[in-house]
Amino acid sequence: MALTFDDLRGKRVGIFGLGVEGQAAIGRVLGLAQSVVLVDDAPCSLQGALVTSEGGLQALRSCDVVLKTPGIPKDRADVKELQRAGVVMTSGLDLWLHSVDSASVVAITGTKGKSTTTTVFGHLANGLGIDTLVAGNIGVVPYDQEVRTTQRLTVLELSSFQVSSLTMSPPLVGITSLGQDHLDWHGSVETYVADKLALASRPGARLAIVADTPELRAVAEQLGPRPRFVAPTALDGEIASLLGLVGSHHRENVAVARALLEEVLGPQQEAHLLAAARGYQPLESRFFQLDSLGDISVIDDSLATNPLPTIAGLAALGDQTVALIAGGQDRGVDYLPLVEALAARSAPTYVACLAEAGAVIAGALSGTTQLTVEHVATLDEAVDRAVAWLKGRGVLLLSPAAPSFGQFENYRERSLVFQRAVDRHREAPTLPH
Repeated sequence: MALTFDDLRGKRVGIFGLGVEGQAAIGRVLGLAQSVVLVDDAPCSLQGALVTSEGGLQALRSCDVVLKTPGIPKDRADVKELQRAGVVMTSGLDLWLHSVDSASVVAITGTKGKSTTTTVFGHLANGLGIDTLVAGNIGVVPYDQEVRTTQRLTVLELSSFQVSSLTMSPPLVGITSLGQDHLDWHGSVETYVADKLALASRPGARLAIVADTPELRAVAEQLGPRPRFVAPTALDGEIASLLGLVGSHHRENVAVARALLEEVLGPQQEAHLLAAARGYQPLESRFFQLDSLGDISVIDDSLATNPLPTIAGLAALGDQTVALIAGGQDRGVDYLPLVEALAARSAPTYVACLAEAGAVIAGALSGTTQLTVEHVATLDEAVDRAVAWLKGRGVLLLSPAAPSFGQFENYRERSLVFQRAVDRHREAPTLPH
């Protein structure tokens, strides 16, 4: 059933999950709903909020409609129980999409590159004079009452979690890449792929602009009614350079962003696109260049939460000496492609492996004698050992290929800890092994 926010008037509404999207939904629903039930899996400071296992689920059963946060798996037992009880399950994002002119929305997803592609699209569109809001998984909730609504375009970065909760898509979508991620949430590679690519085939989807990769070519039948594959051109390379984005993967991201933009605005003069590219601020924690340690380049790629961006980052560094810090929460993804990429490097390479995923990576690399591989306990230890191994020259790369959970609250905290550890070496550059 397609619902808008206005359809919640007079109803008893539950908000299941009280993170960023859940809290934005509260502000939007209050004043519309007859009553609002707030539930989260963990204790919450919000007044009246219930814990799922301590009466929260029972309270949700009494609701007409429940807005589920994307982080709660759609096939979880309590979600299924609510559906069996006749509760309508939806999401704030789905309500919002049904409430606005979908032709003013562009949605972008992918295993890697979706954040960069989304911000590049927004930057170029605004540079060309088209007022554009960048929102979605990037941290701006489009239905938050504090978010402006006067823009001509909204470009959304969407995770596989968010896509799986949608009953429609905007006419124009972008797909940047396809690999494996979130298998603990989706349950299998096949389900992950189906959920991720559903953005291109939900009702309303007209055209998918798709990065021309072998992985996406192999699933062309899942890319909606009119997939158009795009490969980077020399112009995309020039734009990427002006944006400050390094590596072939970023040229692919720019190609998708530019193709989406020209679908909306029509063909653009090269000079106008190049002028619009200037002034872009690359995403922090996405292959972000920090101040160097003497002749050691330092790159924060903490947003690399699956193997694909880590592989792309290593490729961008070519034959440079690299000390890689990888590992984090193990979500069951296949690390063989990353292992193969590391084993194929001809330049000296050190790998510091963290946490559960790091143990998996270290085990898979145990037979690659041309690499130096260590399993370390903390990110601080990883930085110390990596800096000592580099001996004053090369690249220090944090690109975990895994989520931060378990050791850190999120990728941002992981970035901060990494930066602080690097800063210690600015003050004491001769730390021992």
